[in-house]
Amino acid sequence: MAKKVKKRKEIKRKLLHKYRLVILNENTFEEKISFKLSRLNVFVTGSLFMIGLIVLTILLIAFTPLREYIPGYSSTKLKKEATELTYKTDSLVRTLNYTNRYLDNIRMVLKGDIENSETNRDSLFQQFKLDPSSIDLTPIKEDSLLRAEVALEDKYNLFERNTDNRNLILFPPISGTVSMNYDAEKRHYAVDVVAPKDTPVKSVANGMVIFSEWTTETGYVIIIEHEGGLLSVYKHNGSLAKQQGSIVRAGEVIASVGNTGEFTTGPHLHFELWDNGNPLNPLDFIDFN
Repeated sequence: MAKKVKKRKEIKRKLLHKYRLVILNENTFEEKISFKLSRLNVFVTGSLFMIGLIVLTILLIAFTPLREYIPGYSSTKLKKEATELTYKTDSLVRTLNYTNRYLDNIRMVLKGDIENSETNRDSLFQQFKLDPSSIDLTPIKEDSLLRAEVALEDKYNLFERNTDNRNLILFPPISGTVSMNYDAEKRHYAVDVVAPKDTPVKSVANGMVIFSEWTTETGYVIIIEHEGGLLSVYKHNGSLAKQQGSIVRAGEVIASVGNTGEFTTGPHLHFELWDNGNPLNPLDFIDFN
C-alpha cells in the first residue's frame, strides 16, 4: 500500500514538475523567450489543440465546398443537375404519353379501326352521366345577366363562326368516278374516286397538315385538320406535296393520284372525312363528278 502511494506521488511530481523552455540567439546566446512548462500543461495544451483542429476540419468539410473533394460526399452541382433532369424527364414522359395517345387516334383514322355505334359511346361515357332530377337547373341572377350581355354583344357582331361541320361547303379534292361508296357496316369509312395517275389532289378546306408519311398498307397518306375538329384523309397517293405542319388553303394542291400501298387496286384516291372522331359520308358534302 505504501508503495502505491509512493508511486502516485512520484507520478504527480513528474507531471507537475516545472521545466523552462528557453529560446536563445545562436550567435550571442542571448535569451529571447522563455516558458515555464510542466508535463501536465503540455499534455492538456496538446490535447486541446488536437480537439480544436479536428472540430475545425469537420466544420470545413460540412459547411464548405471542400466536402465535394472528399470520397463519399455528393456534389451540390450534381444534385442540382439531377433534380433538373428529373423535372425534365417527367415533362418528357408526360409529353410522350400525349403524343402516343394522339398517334393512336391518327392510327385509328388511318386503319378505320373504330366502332361507330351509339351503344359503345354510351357505355364509354356512362360513368360521367348525371341524373337530371338531382340537379337544380333554375337560372340564377348572374346567369341571366351574362346571357343578356352575350346576346347584346352578338347582336352587333359582324363575324359569324360556323361551328357545325355538317353545313360546310367543301372543295372537291379531285374529279372522277366513284368506284366504291361509303359503307359504315363494312367499315369502309371513305369513298374511292378513280382518276388518272398524277392527277393533282387538292385540299377540301383551309387547315394544317398533321400527318404526311408513307404507310405500308395505304402508301403515301396525308391528313389535314380543319376548323371545328374536322379531319380530311387522303390515301394511296403517288406523291406528297406538303409536309407535316404545313398550312394549306382550300383548293391548294397537296398530293397527286397514285397507286401506292398494299391495299390499292389501281390509280385512285381513297378519301375520308372525320368530324371530332366520327366518320362522315363525303358524298353528303362533295360532288366528285
